[in-house]
Amino acid sequence: MHPADFETAGTGGGDANSSFGHAMRNKHFFFAPSYRPLNHGSFGVFPRMVQEYQQRLQLESEARPDTFIRYTYPALLKEARASIAPLLGASTDEVVFVQNATSGVNTVLGNLIFKPGDVILHFSTIYGACLKTIQYLGSNNPVESYQIDIEYPMEDEEIVQVFLDSAQRVRSQGKTPVVAMFDSVLTFPGARFPWEKLVDICRKLGVMSLVDGAHGIGHIDLTHLGRVGPDFFISNCYKWLMVPRGCAVIYVPFRNQHLIQTTCPTSWGFQTTIDRAKLNKSEYFVKLFEKISTTDNTPYLCVPIALQFRKSHCGGESTVMSYCTKIAKDGGRKMAEIMGTETLTNVTGSLQQCCFVNVRLPVTLADLDAPDSKGLHIAKWMQEKTPAEYETYIPIKFYKGGFWCRISGQIYLTIDDFEWAAETLMDLCKRVKGGEWKTVSNMG
Repeated sequence: MHPADFETAGTGGGDANSSFGHAMRNKHFFFAPSYRPLNHGSFGVFPRMVQEYQQRLQLESEARPDTFIRYTYPALLKEARASIAPLLGASTDEVVFVQNATSGVNTVLGNLIFKPGDVILHFSTIYGACLKTIQYLGSNNPVESYQIDIEYPMEDEEIVQVFLDSAQRVRSQGKTPVVAMFDSVLTFPGARFPWEKLVDICRKLGVMSLVDGAHGIGHIDLTHLGRVGPDFFISNCYKWLMVPRGCAVIYVPFRNQHLIQTTCPTSWGFQTTIDRAKLNKSEYFVKLFEKISTTDNTPYLCVPIALQFRKSHCGGESTVMSYCTKIAKDGGRKMAEIMGTETLTNVTGSLQQCCFVNVRLPVTLADLDAPDSKGLHIAKWMQEKTPAEYETYIPIKFYKGGFWCRISGQIYLTIDDFEWAAETLMDLCKRVKGGEWKTVSNMG
């Protein structure tokens, strides 16, 4: 079923004036009544309209498996790629889908050929799975990694400068920085990263830029991405674009598509060097990802209907992103006021230009008479208590010698959700000060 047919059938009809906040949450999402969804950034959620459309596709696939998988799916896949390309300022044939950003990162790095002395640059804020991918790559290929240590709050220009200094330091050692990997929005602390400036620096240095945009599409405006011109960009669609899990988009500009020889895993689209030479490079790139394996790829096909929901029920991409950014900033400020602490920010406010907010908790190691070595354990104890006893999930980390939480702004939240979060965290801090974290059973 095509998204347009689905809407015409009456299920997808929309009201662009749907209210954000609890009305949006109750009408369009599946949350349990007692659950407070404060961590959209980890796994995302998708609305009823998208879920119903996906179910229609799955039923159609079961009704006529060969017809759907062999013929209907490729046509709908092309439509999905065409619908998402404008959000990246890209051409349809510069974007393909994989199941998640980690798969995309593995696909790109696994296709690059390295030689002795090559170095991959990355920041200390790298997502853990991506770091492990680089570590594995180094154990089986003649390539090293170089970590650039940063600690917030920092200004964008400081980050750019430390990147430049690190690239020069690597070269002074007789090595060659060939790839730089960095985020569009960091996972923790949740902060907008100066990826555009870093892409420009990479171009000037002759270093390939690989942007981990896991928190990208649907979160921040990326319509200028094609003009910025990273060498590779990968973004999850299930996190912030309200598409079912798992779905991620890989952007590879035409100039680099010859570098992508296979998928991960290698499958039916792969061609030998001789056969590949007979094809148009763009044609090969697109066909490579058309069928990787027999899995439920209906999430890819849900991109158009998710975009339709965001347009007809939410007022469009800019309205969604503006609300989520503002509620995160305003809500974080209210939390800091209630707890008597602060939000993580920098002088220019650039790191807060996203849908995350980081708020410091009102407890310190000095309050607990605990050594630094216990910081991670205490943070984890508090974090694990949030789903176990408070019907929510709040990421809590020990960072910069303090305890910080990350809250995600989203269209189904209001300020009272942030107030509730602050009260919940204050209760947790009270329990920590009472020594509950010391019990063996809670330490796991």
